[in-house]
Amino acid sequence: MKQLRQVILTLLLLISLTDLTAQNITEIAEDLIRNDSIPGIAFAVVTKDSVIISKVLGYHRIDKKNEKGTAADGDYFHLGSNTKAITGFIAACLIEQKKIGWDTKFFDLFPETSGKINPAYLQVTLEDLLTHRAGLPSFTSGSDFKTIPRFEGDKRNKRTRFVEYAFTLPAISDEKSYNYSNAGYSAATVMLEKVSGKSWEELVRDILMKKLHIQFAQGWPNRNFENQPWGHWIENGKLVPVSPETDYDLNLIEPGGDLSMPLSDYIRFIQLNMEGLSGEDNILKSETYQYIHNARNIYAIGWENRTHQVSAHAGSDGTFLSYVQIDRNQLIAYIVLMNCGSKNAEEGVVKMIKQMKNEYAR
Repeated sequence: MKQLRQVILTLLLLISLTDLTAQNITEIAEDLIRNDSIPGIAFAVVTKDSVIISKVLGYHRIDKKNEKGTAADGDYFHLGSNTKAITGFIAACLIEQKKIGWDTKFFDLFPETSGKINPAYLQVTLEDLLTHRAGLPSFTSGSDFKTIPRFEGDKRNKRTRFVEYAFTLPAISDEKSYNYSNAGYSAATVMLEKVSGKSWEELVRDILMKKLHIQFAQGWPNRNFENQPWGHWIENGKLVPVSPETDYDLNLIEPGGDLSMPLSDYIRFIQLNMEGLSGEDNILKSETYQYIHNARNIYAIGWENRTHQVSAHAGSDGTFLSYVQIDRNQLIAYIVLMNCGSKNAEEGVVKMIKQMKNEYAR
């Protein structure tokens, strides 16, 4: 997941518009579906107050194609690590409510556990965790979870035990500007749960669904609803649909990568950020959005910001792929969601974003 995200972001930030063809973005998406074994694609170009283009094309399952296709506007797509921007957004809501601060230290909230952990983590703050500066191990691949203890209880209790375990591990200390960690987002979430008295699942429901009327699902679309996109991955050299019964569990790192949304609802979340970046207040103050996107260089609060003009993020659990880029100068955003996480999907995202910029950059 980490390698895929870095490859996509590097390629997209190096895009030059001079070598692009005049091919229509919809034609490119249709070609990808037809020729590159990408079952379904949702994409959009939006400003803070308008949707320039928004389409959902293709199929829920590559083995269930028909002539008309099965994709629909209300289809949910798994966001993967693009969930991190949502967890950062929830943290900002609690900060504006003065329940916590960016500089609140984890072990100021949990002093009873400070004697059981690696002392290297004692000064870690909420911001450190959300900007990947805490030094926690990455937990970005299945192999990372094979050696950890089995945790009992509900999601919240398991997540807390996982975080306590992660803080006993050796800290990563190198010269990178940041060290990407799903465990860091779980630790940040444990802090948010402590100060709010609610689980992360309750916080997401209260803020996204009740206040903002943004629909979402926790986990894969096909684990939540019938007739929704299935994720796809490669088995024995062939792209295959992934059953909802597959033994694949992201509960421990759910706040860092396990929400699904319809394209229209994800657009609304991105537009909220664009409103804030343009100087408008909404559920958060404009200055809070500026902080979310600029708190640290390279990686801020759930957003990459490798230049001062672009906020971006990619997400994939290996079965879906999501990418969003916000041009903060032109206040225009480009979104691509796919229901597979293959190399073809990765290359397809790059191709589509290039064409979107060619057609719609102002």
